[in-house]
Amino acid sequence: MLRLFFTFGVSMKRIVLLVLTNLLVVVVLGIVASVLGVNQFLTGSGLNLGLLLGYALVIGFGGAFISLLISKPLAKWSSGVRLIEQPQNADEAWIVQTVQRLAQQAGIGMPEVGIFDGEPNAFATGAFRDSALVAVSTGLLQGMTRDEVEAVLGHEVAHIANGDMVTMTLIQGVMNTFVVFLSRVIGYAVDSFLRKNDEERSGPGIGYYVTTIVLDIVLGFAAAMVVAWFSRQREFRADAGAAQLMGNRQPMINALARLGGMTPGELPKSVAAFGIAGGIGQLFSTHPPIEERIAALRQAT
Repeated sequence: MLRLFFTFGVSMKRIVLLVLTNLLVVVVLGIVASVLGVNQFLTGSGLNLGLLLGYALVIGFGGAFISLLISKPLAKWSSGVRLIEQPQNADEAWIVQTVQRLAQQAGIGMPEVGIFDGEPNAFATGAFRDSALVAVSTGLLQGMTRDEVEAVLGHEVAHIANGDMVTMTLIQGVMNTFVVFLSRVIGYAVDSFLRKNDEERSGPGIGYYVTTIVLDIVLGFAAAMVVAWFSRQREFRADAGAAQLMGNRQPMINALARLGGMTPGELPKSVAAFGIAGGIGQLFSTHPPIEERIAALRQAT
């Protein structure tokens, strides 16, 4: 019962943080769009495509980059990460030393290192390669051997070295821009068709708003599938990066096999794509099936 209450409390904390973060992002982007004047793309004479593109870029890329910039503090708060600033035992000292060695091999700055309570999982996040965060769960540390944990840490360091956080942000920004722009163009066209005989019309009608809302949802799902596909390809690359950093693919294979027999812990949405496991459904999953990842490592030359 205590564990259930704790899990519920953590989930509620993440939900509240997610809602507040999204509200903050919407408010900030709304102010920016208003200051730039790009929110005036609907005029009495029609749709200004130039201003609409500017609006779509502000909303699409602005939201993605704000999320990237606040990803590290948000991950700390929502996951309850305890940073290892002064190792309190031999295990913590080993984790810090391992991350430091892997980071040096990968040619990146030393990330912050932390531990969070929960089922087996780990993640890396941060806007910059030389000031990122690598965090592992207590469940992963307790359920894996040191070689397997090192492979997982190598996987997360590879994410940072590959610049995956920025890459996924750019892809998300492109998809967001596409959704915002196309939904409003189609919404305006539908509204114009429905009101073609209305000589007294001024501004968009109900057809514009309904069509835009529906397309924001439908195209949003399509965009999410594209982003998830890119995320899955990035996972194969991080697995290969871990094998290269360790000079041996077997520990990463063993870690994945071990993870396949566990129930991965839930991660906050902001870092779910950069965990060692996660995702729901084949089309929307941020991670390929464990079996495919192991097969890819075994086939690598």
